[in-house]
Amino acid sequence: MVSNSLENVKTYKKLGLGSLSLLIFVSGLLFSVSIGKYDAIGDHVLRFIGVNPWSNGGTGLHYTIFYSLVFYIPALLIGYKFKDDLGAKVGRNLSMILVVSILVTLLFFVVI
Repeated sequence: MVSNSLENVKTYKKLGLGSLSLLIFVSGLLFSVSIGKYDAIGDHVLRFIGVNPWSNGGTGLHYTIFYSLVFYIPALLIGYKFKDDLGAKVGRNLSMILVVSILVTLLFFVVI
């Protein structure tokens, strides 16, 4: 028996502003994470503007982690605002994990 009900219709999420959440998250990740022998993009940007990306020369506290919040927080907000778009939930959840991790790390760094 064939039914014409809307229950059997599969809907797909559309690209929209919420999809930028995942793109902004990936940009923040590239800005803050060094891969192998290559420095993070954020390190190059900070050196270009004359700021050292590390607290003790080449070691210590990595400042680009905190500057990456400029990417993660908007990705989080966009993911919440446009939650029905493709990739918004993934961008939102991953941004939330990293924002909380960075803030907890900062809290432990300040306390200790």
